[in-house]
Amino acid sequence: MQKIFVLILFLTHLVNGQDASRFASEVEEIQTKYDSLWDSSKETIVFTGSSSIRSWHNLQEKFPEHQIVNSGFGGSKASDLLLYTEELILQYNPKKVFIYEGDNDIAGGKDTKVILWEVQQIIDILKSQNSAIKVVLISPKPSIARWNHKRDYKKLNRKFRRMSRKDADILFADVWKPMIKNAKVREDLFLEDGLHMNANGYEIWYNIIKLFLD
Repeated sequence: MQKIFVLILFLTHLVNGQDASRFASEVEEIQTKYDSLWDSSKETIVFTGSSSIRSWHNLQEKFPEHQIVNSGFGGSKASDLLLYTEELILQYNPKKVFIYEGDNDIAGGKDTKVILWEVQQIIDILKSQNSAIKVVLISPKPSIARWNHKRDYKKLNRKFRRMSRKDADILFADVWKPMIKNAKVREDLFLEDGLHMNANGYEIWYNIIKLFLD
């Protein structure tokens, strides 16, 4: 049974990885942007993952004491980041990496076990290049548009938290709880699409994320 499950994981990753080629131009744009912005002589912190990271346009301004690389690419899943780990993370030799994946994965119906496997593969690759690297997993957020998937999101977040408890180099940033009020997602944190955050939502993220910067 274990061999069958591993085979399913591999085939799922293969299919998703091939599909991830649709991000090639966006990844190239990110690389081109940081060709002129990134200073290799300075310590770097990478933020990467799907659109909640990509749309955090003032990340560098919020954390001016650090060199930040925002390599988020909208619509991505964990399998996509796995395919582009070198281009979006490793080439910047970061001391710490913040990863936001799982949101689109859950909404797309991907099994939690597959997501965890893909995220672990990303972490293993990073640690194979830098054993001292710290990885912060940002919990998939609650949203109005995807509230019907809340049980799956909460399950994945519990699994991410467990990953962090088993490995001192993995940290878990819980943005889920502060975005909930009276057991419902706070509607004042989102744009009209009910999925992407407004400034209020990002302010909550900032107050959580800043605790993990140093």
